[in-house]
Amino acid sequence: MKLLAILLASLLSLHAEPGDKIIAAAHKQVGVTVTYDPAYVSMAYPNGDVPLDRGVCSDVLIRALRDALAEDLQKLVHEDMRSHFSDYPKLWGMTRTDSSIDHRRVPNLRAYLKRRGCQLPLPKPGDASAFHPGDIVTCNVASSLPHVMIVSDHKTADGHPMVIHNIGGGALEEDSLLSYPLTGHYRWK
Repeated sequence: MKLLAILLASLLSLHAEPGDKIIAAAHKQVGVTVTYDPAYVSMAYPNGDVPLDRGVCSDVLIRALRDALAEDLQKLVHEDMRSHFSDYPKLWGMTRTDSSIDHRRVPNLRAYLKRRGCQLPLPKPGDASAFHPGDIVTCNVASSLPHVMIVSDHKTADGHPMVIHNIGGGALEEDSLLSYPLTGHYRWK
């Protein structure tokens, strides 16, 4: 009977929507990634990562996509930037790609997700009904600091979706979806 339950769970996971897989992988980071660390780290390519106990907001998304869908944002962003460098922001004075950092920068992720066709319209301010579990949301924290979050499958008592992100205390699930001015709404395809 236990073997049948495991087999059934495996079959169901094969047919799960990408968003369900992404949020399940993001949940696994809570309590594991416990430090916010924005330090530049030279990393292996492809599938490079900083130590699992640390990272920034983008690392939550990078790890979730890698664990849930075997999608390597490091490689995907790097290759797209190499081919379409002029379509990416020039906020850091970069004249060429850097596979150790490009995928960890939220403005680059926004450009990549838009180019990939994942962008959705932003809802009206205060409207959380358009967000689905596993959606990717970008915003500005403290008016100018870009941030990325993953919409959770858990909701607040008021019915608003929670998010999983690292905004300073490691990967956490919080009621922050409508706390900051939103700059992007994306759904992985």
